[in-house]
Amino acid sequence: MRDNSTELEGLQATLDKLVHHKEKSSLKGINLHAFIYFVSIRNLTDRAITLLGRKWILTNSDGTTTVVEGDKIVGETPTIPPGETFSYNSYHVTHLSAEASGSFHGFDEFQNKIHVRMAPFRLDIPEEFPLDPSHS
Repeated sequence: MRDNSTELEGLQATLDKLVHHKEKSSLKGINLHAFIYFVSIRNLTDRAITLLGRKWILTNSDGTTTVVEGDKIVGETPTIPPGETFSYNSYHVTHLSAEASGSFHGFDEFQNKIHVRMAPFRLDIPEEFPLDPSHS
C-alpha cells in the first residue's frame, strides 16, 4: 500500500463477473488464456474519492508471483462522488492458473491518501484446457 494511506471505511471494490476465454494463439507451444474481469468500486462514504492507480498481485500455480502496478484505471483517474459507483472491465492473459488480489489507490476530497483492497479471486484454467502443451 502507499505510505500514509488509509483504507477508507465505506469504499468497496468487488468482482462482479469473471469470464475465461481460450486464446486462439499460443506462444512457443504454450496455450494462452484470457480472463476478463468486471469490477465495481462503490463509494459509500461521505466524501468524493479520486482513484489514481491500481496494483494487482497474481500468485501463480507454479509458485511464482506476478505484480502489475500502474497509474490510472483503464486509462482513467475516476472521481467517484458519495453514493456513486465506478465500474470497468479489463483482462489478464496467462498460461497458468493463479490467485489475483488487488487494490486501488488515490485520495479523498480533503487530499488524504486512501486505498481500497479487493478480495482475492481465482483465475482457474478449466480442466478441458490442459496446462501441458503435449496434451493439446
